[in-house]
Amino acid sequence: MLTFFLVSGGSLWLFSEFFLSLLEKMQTQEILRMLQLPELADLGQFFRSLSATTLVSMGALAAILAYWFTHRPKALKPPCNLLMQSEEVEDSGGARRSVIGDSPELFTHYYDDARTMYEVFHRGLRISGNGPCLGFRNPKQPYQWLSYQEVADRAEFLGSGLLQHNCKPCTDQFIGVFAQNRPEWIIAELACYTYSMVVVPLYDTLGPGAVRYIINTADISTVIVDKPQKAVVLLEHVERKETPGLKLIILMEPFEEALKDRGQECGVVIKSMQDVEDCGQQNHCDPVPPKPSDLSIVCFTSGTTGNPKGAMLTHGNVVADFSGFLKVTESQWAPTCADVHISYLPLAHMFERMVQSVVYCHGGRVGFFQGDIRLLSDDMKALHPTIFPVVPRLLNRMYDKIFSQADTPLKRWLLEFAAKRKQAEVRSGIIRNDSIWDELFFHKIQASLGGCVRMIVTGAAPASPTVLGFLRAALGCQVYEGYGQTECTAGCTFTTPGDWTSGHVGAPLPCNHIKLVDVEELNYWTSKGEGEICVRGPNVFKGYLKDPERTKEALDDDGWLHTGDIGKWLPTGTLKIIDRKKHIFKLAQGEYVAPEMIENIYIRSEPVAQVYVHGDSLKAFLVGIVVPDAEVMPSWAQKRGIEGTYAELCTNKELKKAILEDMVRLGQESGLHSFEQVKAIHIHSDMFSVQNGLLTPTLKAKRPELREYFKKQIEELYSTSM
Repeated sequence: MLTFFLVSGGSLWLFSEFFLSLLEKMQTQEILRMLQLPELADLGQFFRSLSATTLVSMGALAAILAYWFTHRPKALKPPCNLLMQSEEVEDSGGARRSVIGDSPELFTHYYDDARTMYEVFHRGLRISGNGPCLGFRNPKQPYQWLSYQEVADRAEFLGSGLLQHNCKPCTDQFIGVFAQNRPEWIIAELACYTYSMVVVPLYDTLGPGAVRYIINTADISTVIVDKPQKAVVLLEHVERKETPGLKLIILMEPFEEALKDRGQECGVVIKSMQDVEDCGQQNHCDPVPPKPSDLSIVCFTSGTTGNPKGAMLTHGNVVADFSGFLKVTESQWAPTCADVHISYLPLAHMFERMVQSVVYCHGGRVGFFQGDIRLLSDDMKALHPTIFPVVPRLLNRMYDKIFSQADTPLKRWLLEFAAKRKQAEVRSGIIRNDSIWDELFFHKIQASLGGCVRMIVTGAAPASPTVLGFLRAALGCQVYEGYGQTECTAGCTFTTPGDWTSGHVGAPLPCNHIKLVDVEELNYWTSKGEGEICVRGPNVFKGYLKDPERTKEALDDDGWLHTGDIGKWLPTGTLKIIDRKKHIFKLAQGEYVAPEMIENIYIRSEPVAQVYVHGDSLKAFLVGIVVPDAEVMPSWAQKRGIEGTYAELCTNKELKKAILEDMVRLGQESGLHSFEQVKAIHIHSDMFSVQNGLLTPTLKAKRPELREYFKKQIEELYSTSM
């Protein structure tokens, strides 16, 4: 039916769309000439010579044109000149700053009444009128909500209860939180902030050794956990005398009496969160709010080698970072009490925490997913979020799934045609979800995200320009890309509203300066506008907890954070990430290779879901581990005359050759040198995941673990490909 519409009755509409888009670029006299009409001076004589029918037709056309001119979508007005989004700071050694804002001073806060995370939440409480705050749901049920006042009260009760259990209301008191995203996580966090204590997130994927290391390094005596299984993990450390300082475990969920008895045997008190809140309600203590300079959180970065590093972030760091984001977006996107955020990215990482901070500051709502990423779409349909933070891997999956459903050449052509039409609008600054293309093609995609999303923010890893460009058009909302790391709280650059081009990560945030420094060993020079990215400003962390050596590696004497990423300034004043100092290896012939850049190219191969590129300084070429897309590969293989189940296809040599050829083709199209192309691949049937230890919680590849996990396969690839 869709095809019939486009070919028959819809063909007139398609012509009018083309015609009207042409009119956008033309002046009045040009329009007259195109229609073969006379100049304005001769119009009187011309109209007297026309018949009544012709006049009626022209009147109808004029009415259509008038309606279009008055109702056509308006382009967003950028907050600055998009050809100059940053400027050089005087006497700074080449540092650049944002051109957004009225003052050259770095931004420290957006609201005078929200300079700490405690004040941020209470501002939300005031302006929301005690509206809904934290939401949760059971399977196939609507969301249930805790109000702002309920959350604030429970936080005070829990905090008071902690004080009754030997915790101190000061920044030397570290409280561990070992739980998946849920309302109690936020209540525990706010309890700490209410009494100037410091949150230390723990998470499963760090591994038992890392959890032990963090508890000891941060001198954690109290840990709040969600499930009894995690309490058992902590007790096992105590029983082995690995964490002698751990004295109290607080459980969010019900537990059996036997667990309490086991804790008592090794000197650990185990209590329910409700019991501690009840204790605090009966022994209430007045809040002891923190100052902006006080420590708020120690966020241990998962890293890929060695023990995790505890980045110390103050309340001022966090407020400065999200305030910079608000300043950049204020002209186009103003958060309100009506905004809703879906929380599924790990709260143990700053990207998710920053987005939530913006929501709380404006009295919005945060709804938590059920805990299963496979049910995320179902949760979004129930929640109808307006704010959706994502990581590039999720964007890639969305993109691949959309195109996998266009399973005929005609459907794919129509989808690409519609995307190009909307991408043309995006390039001219028009962001909307009510065009005919949305109705015909993209409505279901938007509905799968709840139908109300007005802002998407992506970060944590590079995003494919192809994917980003398509989804900006298909989703019909503002899609921003940021860049940063835990050590600068979350972000240090961000897309400028109105600049919907891809291939860069935006300009510096108003809360920090950015400069590039030479990387001699990799031949990157600031004289060419390239070098290691360094950040300085009120969003930059105070150092690593009890680790002066690694702190000195990251922070120089002038307060510049050395990120380890290689950037390049573009003519527009935006920053492009082009390389990484780490995760770079030299091949036997002396060529340097950046595997992540190559992986980002290969991941666009239709049958490929995940890829790991490996190189060795003793070898002259690269090899790869490929995980096929279980949904796409069978049909992709069938088109090439290869049949079989997913498991059978993963062992099919002919199919492996076809996938390798497709990857190499993409590499050639993207300009990879021959030494940057993989020469052999191994097909692995199971996805890399957080659960099997091959991805970090932010879904980045854990390269040392991948190298060790596939050690045998890598050796075989090299031995059979020499």
